Amino acid sequence: MPITLIRNALVVTMDPSQRVIEEGNILIEDGKIASVQPARSGPAPQADKVIDASGLIAMPGLVQTHVHLCQVLFRGLSDDMELLDWLRLRTWPLEAAHDEESVYYSALLGTGEMLKAGVTSIIDMQTVHHAEAGFRAIEESGIRAVTGKVMMDVGDGVPERLVESAARSIEESLELADKWDGAAGGRIRYAFTPRFALSCSDSLLREVGRIARERGAIIHTHCAENRDEVQLVIESTGVRNAVYLHQVGLLGPTTVLAHCIHIDEEEMALLADTGTHVAHCPATNLKLASGIAPVPEMLERGINVGLGSDGAGANNNLDPFIDMRFAALIHKPRLGPTAMPAAKVLEMATMGGARAMGQAHLIGSIEEGKLADIVLLDLNKPHAWPSAGVDPVSRIVYSAKSSDVVMTMVGGKVLYEGGRDGRGLTHIDEEEVLASCTAAIHRVARRAGLTA
Repeated sequence: MPITLIRNALVVTMDPSQRVIEEGNILIEDGKIASVQPARSGPAPQADKVIDASGLIAMPGLVQTHVHLCQVLFRGLSDDMELLDWLRLRTWPLEAAHDEESVYYSALLGTGEMLKAGVTSIIDMQTVHHAEAGFRAIEESGIRAVTGKVMMDVGDGVPERLVESAARSIEESLELADKWDGAAGGRIRYAFTPRFALSCSDSLLREVGRIARERGAIIHTHCAENRDEVQLVIESTGVRNAVYLHQVGLLGPTTVLAHCIHIDEEEMALLADTGTHVAHCPATNLKLASGIAPVPEMLERGINVGLGSDGAGANNNLDPFIDMRFAALIHKPRLGPTAMPAAKVLEMATMGGARAMGQAHLIGSIEEGKLADIVLLDLNKPHAWPSAGVDPVSRIVYSAKSSDVVMTMVGGKVLYEGGRDGRGLTHIDEEEVLASCTAAIHRVARRAGLTA
């Protein structure tokens, strides 16, 4: 790979001291950050390629800790519904109607949207069938991902096509893990992704816990997203969600739980004691009327929390800047204006996600030796002006938009280049994806008995 120099950027490092360099140079060699220095510290390093970032902000790539690439195709088909109806009446029938091509283009559409919004890493849930098509799209897009096939072997209202035996679900998951874990030079890692307690048998969850521990793999599932869901879990297991997941052996430092809105003190203590991570999805939680997760309380207990958009079928977009703004604002009416300061929110969106992925030593901050997952922002626009005397972190969280992203780099490779003279997405043919997705959703919706 050519040696690349990003020069004269305002560098928001998100390193342990959260250092900001007013005019900084970032040298990139072999896909890694070789040095981060103030421009005034000496002559600019020699490089094969120089990116002039004067007037721009350089920040770590954003990490989406919970997304469903298979649902991007369903955007706008299930608005103004609560979770269980949203699943039973729309999302599950649509997922059951997916084919290999529709899964592939749905994933390309989602990865393209996120790369243009400054997302460099994701924790994703595929669906039950055709998961490999989603893996291929991830590989081609260039994004960094932890992802896995969704596992479902029981469930009220689940279409027959989405229910498979626990043995078959585990068998296929292991086949995919053997093939894809560590693929694309380590950029793709496999996760075991049982959907949630109501769609998985006790025996399936216990076996997932055992296998994942043996392999050191990530477990990613949903927890306590909706009040009715919590009540159904109590009726079927006798305990609350997080307690049940602990009983079946799923909690721990390699587990990421999406949502955790309706959890009590005992459950928070379990998450803290086991080192379990949480993915906070504020925009989706509001849109589905699910509630507001007690994130400040979780952070106070030492629970690591990352940010996610969830599926575009629920959220309608995969914009991390919207999620950051919501994460900062929704807790303030209850706990005061300092409840979720901008620096904490940006940390959740970068290092918090990196920890959840098990890759904090590789990504999440701009530091020497880490992978060059870097985003450039142009905030020289009316909605983010003036800048004099304003904390750049506050500008990112409270003023920036995804349209301000002018470059997204993963492992030293530029995957999105915006602006008037930019090339756009470098690994995805956007026109082809849009056209293919239009054809695919008509086909899938018709098969599901819906219209699109």
